Amino acid sequence: MNWNMPHKESHYQQQWGLRNRLSRMIRPETGRSVMLACDHGYFMGPTTRLENPRKTIEPLVPYANALAVTRGILRNCVDPNWDTPVILRVSGGSSILREDLSDEELTASMKDAIRLNVSAVALSIFIGTQHEKQTLVNLGRLVDEGEEFGMPVMAITAVGKELEKRDAKYLSLACRIAAEVGAHLVKTYYCEPDFSKVVNGCPVPLVVAGGPKLKTESDVFELVYNAVNEGAVGVDMGRNIWQNDHPVAMIKAIRAIVHEDATVKEAIEVFNQESRKGMVETSIPA
Repeated sequence: MNWNMPHKESHYQQQWGLRNRLSRMIRPETGRSVMLACDHGYFMGPTTRLENPRKTIEPLVPYANALAVTRGILRNCVDPNWDTPVILRVSGGSSILREDLSDEELTASMKDAIRLNVSAVALSIFIGTQHEKQTLVNLGRLVDEGEEFGMPVMAITAVGKELEKRDAKYLSLACRIAAEVGAHLVKTYYCEPDFSKVVNGCPVPLVVAGGPKLKTESDVFELVYNAVNEGAVGVDMGRNIWQNDHPVAMIKAIRAIVHEDATVKEAIEVFNQESRKGMVETSIPA
């Protein structure tokens, strides 16, 4: 019996599945992605304007290339008929009540991710913290399981409450380590200056987080524009979309930058046009 052939076929099929899942989240036509982050509740609880997850997610999900949620929200608040790919958050263990958010373990299994038919799994790594090793071992274990089942793993270079860590030196280190351990995709922060150095030092695709809500729509669009023009494949944003008074207009404007190479000025025009349209639609009597 030829033992090598089944192994090769199985490996090829697993790699096909992994590549297919990635292609669902990162559009092949543009090589970019707009991901919608709605997994904040796993450590923040009922975050402002995410108190009712389904109400927040439903109008936005048609415009997202992927939706990031926990399995509890996926099972209870996401319609199985929606066709948007899902990134399943599988790490946790600390809440905002603790000073140190880095003490995380894996909180969902790869088998459950497969049962839920998600397109990727995601976990946080905390480089430079007391629990650095623990979170990197979590990543290594998850990558091993992901490779077995053809499931992409996204590593999130979390900084906890220490936002001053968002500089090129730190992010380059964190992103490179994530890729070295085996992450297929890395979510990180945009930084100035030298974000291109972060991108160039990471051999896997990067998506940029929005972080806490920025002051103006223009600030968000500038972040998105700069990130993709310096090499990010897209964004994975939450609060800067659904905490806006016009979230649908916001995600449409971000899509224009990411997928249509719109400028910041053009994105503002899209936002203004869509927000006016939304105001007219909501003012129509039932």
